[in-house]
Amino acid sequence: MVDALKLKLKTLPFGTHAVECHLDESFFNLDEQTEVRRADVDVTLQVTRKSENTYHLEVACDGTVTIPCDRCLDDLDLPVEVDYSLNVEQMGTELDDSNDELLIVPSDWRELDAAPIVRDTVLLAIPMTHCHENEDDCNADMLDLLDSHLAEAVPDDVDDDQSETTSTDPRWEALKKLKEQ
Repeated sequence: MVDALKLKLKTLPFGTHAVECHLDESFFNLDEQTEVRRADVDVTLQVTRKSENTYHLEVACDGTVTIPCDRCLDDLDLPVEVDYSLNVEQMGTELDDSNDELLIVPSDWRELDAAPIVRDTVLLAIPMTHCHENEDDCNADMLDLLDSHLAEAVPDDVDDDQSETTSTDPRWEALKKLKEQ
């Protein structure tokens, strides 16, 4: 699966070529551990060789990934449908990936490993916060446990000034006086 995403730059014929592969959770946890527990993602990578040193990549990913819910830690299946395109140029002696739309690779590279590009494309499609849409879908036992550990609110009838002065360290009071001057 990972070998299919290794593009032989120097021997790739001019024109458009498609690479298709199926990704599972082992792909996403190969180099470093991610939150992906399971994955079922189909990838189509179209590579167009435009000139001797210029290539265009089109990545299309479609499937689902299973990650933990932020609220209850149970499995949460998220659909993944994402496209990404990238131009690749071979020039110079250093890799430059500072531009999201252009990747510059050294001219002596014979191969480009597109696996990190595909991996990042899918992982960046996962929302920052991921919870079950309906709280009723969350693990009820975990929600009960979380509720039991909630901090209790300060009663409304407690005077803020009174509670602050009795529990405040006198050094803080001295600093407040300095600030007021």
